[in-house]
Amino acid sequence: MGRGRVELKRIENKINRQVTFSKRRNGLLKKAYELSILCDAEVALIVFSSRGKLYEFGSVGFCSLVLLIGSPIQAL
Repeated sequence: MGRGRVELKRIENKINRQVTFSKRRNGLLKKAYELSILCDAEVALIVFSSRGKLYEFGSVGFCSLVLLIGSPIQAL
């Protein structure tokens, strides 16, 4: 049996909001890693916290992915 839907609204309690952010950030980073491994995909993920702290994931090196995104796509 599945879980019920979570009502999407801002969490007012600062501590609960930070805990939720931390858990969801970790889950998101894990999913990005799994996608890169399972599908042999190049994945880049950037997340900023409410305090401006940067969290990142890059499957082949973040700088390489940024360069790849910035370059024009060549036709096959």
